[in-house]
Amino acid sequence: RIDIGEGRHAPLTDDRIYDYPWVYATQVGYWNLTRPETDRLREYLLRGGFLVVDDFHGPEDWAVFRESMERVFPDRPIVDIGEADPLLHVFYDIDQRTQIPGLRHLRIGPGGRTMVQPQATPPRWRGIYDDAGRLVVAINFNMDIGDAWEHADLPEYPEPMTALAYRFGINYVIYSFTH
Repeated sequence: RIDIGEGRHAPLTDDRIYDYPWVYATQVGYWNLTRPETDRLREYLLRGGFLVVDDFHGPEDWAVFRESMERVFPDRPIVDIGEADPLLHVFYDIDQRTQIPGLRHLRIGPGGRTMVQPQATPPRWRGIYDDAGRLVVAINFNMDIGDAWEHADLPEYPEPMTALAYRFGINYVIYSFTH
């Protein structure tokens, strides 16, 4: 157990954003970034910042997020993160791509077993890279890794998914400090 203090919330246009090597954003399927916000996010990422986005689902959320990122980086594609990517090996070697569901996607089935409610589209680990090949945006699509962290102590939340979420989180933080 590590006491990390309270979370910090800062608008993208706040200069404090440069004090943090990585930013975690959820529900980006509702983003409606202004021009100053897209400009600041681009500058933050190109100056070495790292963005992790999480907890957005389905084609509508994807379209909103993709459009926002096309305004941030009109010349950089969103691509799948490959198995050999340093992100997946910086501390933990992550070779499984199990969907990490939000709490709202879990159901208690027969015998009290926790079941994951299937979603219409599969989970995707995607990213955006800079000119040097550094991952600058890690995208957890059709997942909610944050819920796995937040609800790790709930008996109904599946331990293997929480363990995988923690491995991704630790790799994200270490990657952001070392790349």
